[in-house]
Order: sequence, then structure tokens, then C-alpha cells
Amino acid sequence: MKTLLLTRRFPQAVIAAAEARFAVTVLDRTDGLSSTQAAAALQDYDAILCTLGDRFDAAALSGDLRCQVVASFGVGFDHLDVKAAQAAGVQVSNTPDVVTDATADLAITLILMAARRAGEGERMVRAGQWTGWHPTQLLGTHVTGKRLGIVGMGRIGQAVARRVHHGFGMEVAYVNRSARDVDLPATRVADLDTLMAQSDVVVVTVPGGGANGGLIGAAALARLRDGAIFVNVARGDVVDEAALIAELQTGRIRAGLDVYAREPVVPTALTRLENVVLLPHLGTAALEVREAMGLMALENIIASDEGRPLPQALWR
Repeated sequence: MKTLLLTRRFPQAVIAAAEARFAVTVLDRTDGLSSTQAAAALQDYDAILCTLGDRFDAAALSGDLRCQVVASFGVGFDHLDVKAAQAAGVQVSNTPDVVTDATADLAITLILMAARRAGEGERMVRAGQWTGWHPTQLLGTHVTGKRLGIVGMGRIGQAVARRVHHGFGMEVAYVNRSARDVDLPATRVADLDTLMAQSDVVVVTVPGGGANGGLIGAAALARLRDGAIFVNVARGDVVDEAALIAELQTGRIRAGLDVYAREPVVPTALTRLENVVLLPHLGTAALEVREAMGLMALENIIASDEGRPLPQALWR
């Protein structure tokens, strides 16, 4: 029986399905594997089901490896060096599609929480500081009919666009490397600066890592309109976090964040700000979604074991 390492305690349905097929080791931890630990795992197991935070970098993927396949739990794979895996002959996969709706739903959650100052309101109530309704208390922003700018019009970006167009009658614009044939009115703008300047709400959905690292810096953030809302459900490294903090400290914009540059570290400067909603990377945190992600990753491992192409292969 082939050996399989699960680098986290995934949902029980995933563990049970894995144990029905493989000799499974489950790591009871919440932090990611270091490069050294990942290298050891590649030497010790036939297959690995990993997730973000596990550093399967070029150093880990060097040498004569026992592992034949690394299936990553999640759509993002900036923690996994695909080129190094290909050079080492290790098959790799991710879990797209099943995360799309859940992540788009969370983007809408952050838009509404930031617009209606819901985080501030809940903190007020919990602290016993609410003295009753009055006409000018915690006045926020109406999103219906406003203009949404999407950075990265892939699966998640399009799912966000559908929700805001059909649900809130928002005008949709986007910036993307190529034009997209989408099933709703959406305008592709020339560049990021134009999108930032023309949008009431901006949502970032591009993949992390690589050329997208630091994509949104101080200059782009400065282009946001006064009162604009900035939401990131992509990866923390896509945004210059220090520049975003500086812009938020002026008080002229609001933000909703589910991801951070050095997770799980969240800068104290962010936690002290009232005009930003901070969530602990909840993008796919629904049981049905996490089960589907795990089972999709497992399908790729089974395909490798049976000598079939990986359904969600990151290289072929």
C-alpha cells in the first residue's frame, strides 16, 4: 500500500477517503512545513496532500525523491515551485473551481461589512458602548448602483462580477492581461491605475506570487477615490501592505482583508484601525467546500497511483 502524508488535519470525510486507499499519516498541526521538513516528507512518502504555508520550494524539490505526486489543497500554489517539481518529475495539482463560489461570497461579505461599517458596529455593541439608534450613527456607504473594479477577471473575479451585477445593480469594470468573454456587462479598462481611479469598490482576485507580487503599490492605492472600498481575497503579497496601511491611516478609504503578506502575522498597525475589516483567511471556510477541495486533491493522488493524467495537473 502506498504511503500518503496529509500535512494538516483535513475534514474527516477527506481523511476517511484517504485511509480507504492509502497508508495515511496525518500531521496534527496548523503551521506549514518548512522547506527542510518538506524535503524530508518528499523522501519519506509516496504522495503528499499539502496546503498553503507548506514550503515545497526548489530546495525541497531537489535530489532523488521518493514522492511521486504533491496535491495542493487550494487554488493558489505560490507555496509550491511548479518548475522545480517538473524538473524533479514530481506531479503537482491544485483544486480550482470548487473554491470559486465560496471565495466570491466572502468578497461580497467584505464589501458589505466595509461599506456598512459592520465590524465597527459589532465592536460597539460587544463593548457595551451602543446608546441607541440615532440618525447619524456609523453612517456607511450604499453599494447598490456603484462601480466595481475587479483586478483579475478569472473564475473568482467573474463570480464576484455576477453577484454584484445581478444582486446590487453595480457597474462592472476590470483589468486583466486579456479580454474576457463574460456573461454580463463588464468593461475592460486599459490599466490598473485607471481602474483604481474610476472605481467605488475594488476587489483583488489575481493569483499570488510571481509577477503579481507587489502588484498594487502606493501609487495605485493613491489613485483610489475618497471613500472607496478596497477588498483583497487573493493573496497578501499582491498588495504592498505597508502602503495600504499608510493609505488607511489617512482615513480616506476603507478596506476588507482576508489575506495578509506574512500570514498569520497581521501588523498591529492594521488591527488598530477601525476603517478596515480583518478576517482570518476564511475564503473557503465552509465544510462542504473544504470537503470538496480535499476530495479533489485526493482524486489527483489516486490518478497518479493508477498511472492516469492528473485531472488538475499544474504541469503535463
